[in-house]
Amino acid sequence: MIIDYFDRSVPDDLQADLCIIGAGPAGIAIARAFLGTATRVCLIEGGGLAGEDRSQSLYEGDWTGDAPFDAGTSRMRVFGGSCTLWGGGCIPLADSDMAPREWVPDSGWPIRYDDLAPWYARARDFCRIDPSHGFGPGAFDGPLPRRPLDLDPDALVNFVFARSPITFGDAYREDMRRAPNISLLLHANVMELESTADASRVTGARIGTLDGRRGRVFARHYVLAAGGIENARILLLSDSVAPDGLGNDRDLVGRYFMDHPSGTIGTIRADDPDRVTRPYERTIGKVRAPFAPEIGLSLKAQRDHRSLNARVHPFAVEGQVPRGIRALRDVRAALRPPTRDEAALLEARLCAALQNGPGGTAAVQQNLAISTVRLGLHIGDVVRAVAQKVADRPTVRSDRVELVGFFEQAPQRDSRVTLGDERDALGQRRVRVDWRLNELDRHTWHTTTLLTGARLAAACNGHFEPEPWTQGAAPPGVHGTAHHMGTTRMADDPSRGVVDAQCKVHGVANLHIAGSSTFPTGGWAFPTFTIVALSLRLADHLRVLLTACEHSGLA
Repeated sequence: MIIDYFDRSVPDDLQADLCIIGAGPAGIAIARAFLGTATRVCLIEGGGLAGEDRSQSLYEGDWTGDAPFDAGTSRMRVFGGSCTLWGGGCIPLADSDMAPREWVPDSGWPIRYDDLAPWYARARDFCRIDPSHGFGPGAFDGPLPRRPLDLDPDALVNFVFARSPITFGDAYREDMRRAPNISLLLHANVMELESTADASRVTGARIGTLDGRRGRVFARHYVLAAGGIENARILLLSDSVAPDGLGNDRDLVGRYFMDHPSGTIGTIRADDPDRVTRPYERTIGKVRAPFAPEIGLSLKAQRDHRSLNARVHPFAVEGQVPRGIRALRDVRAALRPPTRDEAALLEARLCAALQNGPGGTAAVQQNLAISTVRLGLHIGDVVRAVAQKVADRPTVRSDRVELVGFFEQAPQRDSRVTLGDERDALGQRRVRVDWRLNELDRHTWHTTTLLTGARLAAACNGHFEPEPWTQGAAPPGVHGTAHHMGTTRMADDPSRGVVDAQCKVHGVANLHIAGSSTFPTGGWAFPTFTIVALSLRLADHLRVLLTACEHSGLA
């Protein structure tokens, strides 16, 4: 069932067997694992079923560090989570991403790819990826729309990723609505996890609304699934008993914050740049391809150069656009009705920010009559473009290729999430992100540029021009990709991590954490597929624990 906590007919305090905090892919995956069971699940979401500016403002915060970071626009507070805005990219981590690497300090997971493989298979179903296509460490097997380039295997490898066709909020809303044992509680913001006097058990989740209502959710077990930043923030805010925050005895909560830094590493100028870009396009006509290749560093290259993992995507940059095509685009823009829907406008603003663009700006509406006349005068350009598309050739010729890198980030203790001094509308301290990048990161950017630029330029008889920042001659030209990881990292040793291999918080008996905040390292892989796999694995573990509670008669 779906309950809105703004509704005053709903009791202030609620009871459940399992309380899940956060209704993004992790929280939804865990909740769905209990469909049809006797376990009472309360799935708490701070937002609503659609985006709302007032709720979204609770995510705003401050930043410092080595590259710009906006906590308010790099995630979304809504049922379905930030994946409401995602592109659907799914790929497993490689085993080498999870293994200790002696040249990467603080690397190594307490679990490996083989431990996670059964749940990757279930994650494929949850993400509604065609189950006839297999996968292995670091790649899917799938039919590609075009043949990728033949690469030097000592340096570069083609990796195939899958595209999920869904957003989780839309796909699984009806499951939540129909489930008699699951309560999706909307507009309930978790303000603190209350605990016993020795901070060894959570006793309740204190919740509140933006209109001043307060209450609690009581449960046997609790799961934090609020995202790579908010998981740490909630633990740090839970300081009534533990002054440094719940689970933070060793000052590790919020540390080791990572993202996937991204930036343009250089430009290829060539007479035929499409030879490099077309094999890696992610659409077939106007339709997104269900599988697409990416160019990544080989494991041999990572070992030989002692670098982190990385991938590079070649983006075609349009040359001169024919006047008829420009007119057609202007007509489409003029016919597109303006929206005043709050959720749609919020999503557009966040999408623009995630693409490193000016969030919140609207395109100027073209005059329809003038654009239509221009289209008629140059209709031949459109006819030629249609013929090009039928022949599977670009409709607008490219004049250069931008190589954009997406990089693994080195885990480092001083890259961290803390609480700032400013407070939000609930009276809670806002988040402060100190995003640090180190010499290993810079070495990886340089290595990736060195290994990809000239090789891809040679594939189209072009010339590669690296960006100065990749050579250390300018400030880092990178931005985040909203893949927040590491702030409650996983380790068997409590002195090295916040949660154990089962994602239980060290020293807190009934609190687990789901999501990418548990990742000790991140590879270059899009994190959602691994988030879902880990969450399904955790759900199986929680079913065992809750069954044991029932048999023992524990409340």
